[in-house]
Amino acid sequence: MRNKIYLLVSVALLSVLAVGCAGAAYAQSATPTSETPPTGERTLNVSGSGIAYLSPDIAYVNIGVHTEDQNAAEAVAANNSQADKVINAIKKLGVAEKDIQTTNFSINPQQKYDSQGQPTGEITYSVDNVVRVTVRDLSKIGDLLDAAVAAGANSINGIQFDVVDRTEALSSARQAAMQSAQAKAHELAKAAGVTLGDIQTITEYSGNYPTPMFNSSNVPMAAEAAAAPVSPGQMTVTVEVNVVYGIK
Repeated sequence: MRNKIYLLVSVALLSVLAVGCAGAAYAQSATPTSETPPTGERTLNVSGSGIAYLSPDIAYVNIGVHTEDQNAAEAVAANNSQADKVINAIKKLGVAEKDIQTTNFSINPQQKYDSQGQPTGEITYSVDNVVRVTVRDLSKIGDLLDAAVAAGANSINGIQFDVVDRTEALSSARQAAMQSAQAKAHELAKAAGVTLGDIQTITEYSGNYPTPMFNSSNVPMAAEAAAAPVSPGQMTVTVEVNVVYGIK
């Protein structure tokens, strides 16, 4: 009996020692060593911009007819007749029907007031019909405005110049933006005494800025704009890039 008890105690001691050794071995393997790589990499963040200039080759013109009458039906009839004359005059200059789009047709009742600011009870109906005309031959813009006003148009709500295809201009601006960013990166790295590594990320932002020529809503200003030569000028396409380099 005494021999059996001694044997059981020995087995228990051996088990405890085995578990202790295994735990120590696990703890040693989980301890980080000095050979663990650093968690982050040093970087240099720079931005660059590029601009390309291009000549407009298309224009959009908002041309409208405004009429008023105390009778709504007569105001509409007068507007329709006047608007038809304007559209026919535009078409005679070679503008295709697909390039003439109605953007607004509205009828608004307006209360009349006396000299004391009191309503008189009379109602006037104003009718507006506006078409957006796409002009593909920019040399005809002056003639188009002149013909529209002569036919009865009494509001010119702006001329917007644009470029149909900006692909080449955007490509040129992107190259200029990257060259600008690279030049900054090399200059900063040299000043800081570091070496540029690989590019980590590139982010691009682009935009273009067409410029309206006119913005008028009455006959005298529209007629003056039509009589004067129309110059499309230049447009700019701008590209901004943000580049992140690794540094050593």
